[in-house]
Amino acid sequence: MSVEIWGIGGIGEVVPGTDVAALIADSAQARPLADGDVVVVTHKIVSKAEGQLVDLRTVTPSALAVRIAEQFTKDARQVEVVLRESMRIVRMERGIIISETRHGLICANAAVDASNVKGETVCLLPRDPDASAARIRAGLRERTGADVAVIISDSFGRPWRNGIVNFAIGVAGMQPLTDYRGQTDPFGNDLRITIIAVADELACASELVMGKVENVPVAVIRGYPYDRADGTGHDLIMDPEKNLFR
Repeated sequence: MSVEIWGIGGIGEVVPGTDVAALIADSAQARPLADGDVVVVTHKIVSKAEGQLVDLRTVTPSALAVRIAEQFTKDARQVEVVLRESMRIVRMERGIIISETRHGLICANAAVDASNVKGETVCLLPRDPDASAARIRAGLRERTGADVAVIISDSFGRPWRNGIVNFAIGVAGMQPLTDYRGQTDPFGNDLRITIIAVADELACASELVMGKVENVPVAVIRGYPYDRADGTGHDLIMDPEKNLFR
């Protein structure tokens, strides 16, 4: 097996109302999309297109947000947005809020992000990343004729590991998990618990050609034989009863 990954640049600044699928299709004309490609889209351009932006000048922080901000020298308005986006606070220490978003994602600061946005603005996650991925997939097929899978990604930290990596938060057109249970390895051992998060692995690989400051918000992965299915990013979220660290 061989896999190719390349970035799609030249997309420019995305504003609310931008048709992300049309933007990707136009920017990919030099190397057109093909059936079976995986298109990884950073959530930031999806969120911007969907208007998931908050002007901090319009935010009145709560007493709790002010108290947290004063303790850790933070912007109380941004802390307030984090609290509003959090369904549950998992842990709060050293100025970092680990919370569960309404999507079920557990991450720092409810994924509220002030990078790659202008002025006193913060960017939120898409309201429904799976629905966003499905719309982009349908739009790409309409404009290019290619049957592709779409992953919407965001960067998270990981327990016990330094550094952040891309994860899949929205998926359309593929099975995000590959289940090896019931098969045997080359030594004849039965595989009982092995399930691979292939959508996360593809999202992580895409970061190698995207970067954080290169203005390359889209990557194409060609050659990976994923299972075509109606999978979602939500399939990657562990059920609470199985989560030993909840």
